[in-house]
Amino acid sequence: MTADGRDAGHEVLAGVLQIRDERLQVMLWQRAKEPALHRWSLPRGWLASDEDVEASIRRQLAEKVDVHKLSHVEQLSVFSAPGRVPDRRVIATAFLCLVPADVDPEVPADTRWFPVDDLPVTAFDHEEIVLAARDRLRAKLSYTNIGFALAPPEFTVSELRGIYSAALGYQVAATNLQRVLSRRGVLDATGRTMPAGRSGGRPPALFRFTSRDLQVTDPFAVFRPPA
Repeated sequence: MTADGRDAGHEVLAGVLQIRDERLQVMLWQRAKEPALHRWSLPRGWLASDEDVEASIRRQLAEKVDVHKLSHVEQLSVFSAPGRVPDRRVIATAFLCLVPADVDPEVPADTRWFPVDDLPVTAFDHEEIVLAARDRLRAKLSYTNIGFALAPPEFTVSELRGIYSAALGYQVAATNLQRVLSRRGVLDATGRTMPAGRSGGRPPALFRFTSRDLQVTDPFAVFRPPA
């Protein structure tokens, strides 16, 4: 309850991002009641009295949209503008949640994936939260190994280039990406290759991230779009 006697609530929100169809996409579900009837919302739920915020968002995602395989979860920010939800004081703790490219969650009928650069009309301040999640991810791609959370366990450099390009919003050169990530010590050659294609030629080598835990690899680095 607020100081002026108004009822208040604490919700958790998930900005679930994944590379799908070569684009960075976010999971949204369509509201079936007012306020914001038929608008698209981030997965959300109320914080229970016996759980912390991260446990709550993991539970909400598992129960409501059947998302269990998250490769990375981190608290994004607290959104507490007094009028962000009509008729009630609601404080939201938002999370950035990543799903690797080789996982395809079976989401309910009222839930869809949307490109972050082509969002539908969203509920409340959820577009702002989606863009904050996108920007956090893009920033961390520059100075951490967070690419592991978007990539499958093994991949070619070309596949990884596609993932980074989709996440960053501009084309990344495969050779430059391999050079930068190898210099930072985050890529490991598996010693295996992709199966040879019909056209023949040398099959591409398979790589993996050396760690699937978040690490700061270059605190001063920034990926920048080409001039």
